[in-house]
Amino acid sequence: MTGRTLVIAIDGPAASGKSSTAQWVAGQLGIHHVDSGALYRALTAVALEQQPDMTQWNAADVLAGGARITLVPGDRTFIPLIDGARDDERLRGSGVTAGVSAIARMQQAREWVNAQVRVAAREHAVVVDGRDIGTVVFPDATLKVFLVADPWERARRRLQQRLARSPADDEIAEETELLVRRDAADQTQTVQARDAILLDTTYITQADQVARIVALTRAALERTAEPLEH
Repeated sequence: MTGRTLVIAIDGPAASGKSSTAQWVAGQLGIHHVDSGALYRALTAVALEQQPDMTQWNAADVLAGGARITLVPGDRTFIPLIDGARDDERLRGSGVTAGVSAIARMQQAREWVNAQVRVAAREHAVVVDGRDIGTVVFPDATLKVFLVADPWERARRRLQQRLARSPADDEIAEETELLVRRDAADQTQTVQARDAILLDTTYITQADQVARIVALTRAALERTAEPLEH
């Protein structure tokens, strides 16, 4: 592209399918995916290791732990490493899930994550997903998409992915309650950019989501008469 790298910003609440959709879009376009949430999870994992009592966390200690984290390009996705090692299972564990919102509310932690994401986008065309990607991290992104879905459907999808089976209604109800609480806690960080395209995924498949975002990207590139560069 002329003068800047392609950036597709995908925002939305927890369990709206941001990361999996962004990764799929990146694969379709042949570019890299950056999951900003994985960096918050890495910070949380290190914070838990250093201090298991979340009530004792402070921004200074969390940022100090960030020195142990590096973001490296994989085949198609940037990967956060802790002490040089990859541990996806640890980052997706229940303890990290319970604590990540507290980390994400720390302004210094947010600035650290945003800086890592911007560095990744300097050298690569990227699809970036998170909470304030289109508003704060990349306000001039080539394309901004805001994913939403009904909380019940988001809960069902999350459980189906976690359990590898169809969840029961009582399981979905419990997960829905947790997601609604998470939405309330993350409200100030989950804001739709004024120029973002709202995409309600409640009743469409993920394949349809991806196809729409890929088409929107190509249309945006056509409007600017710029080629897709990797």
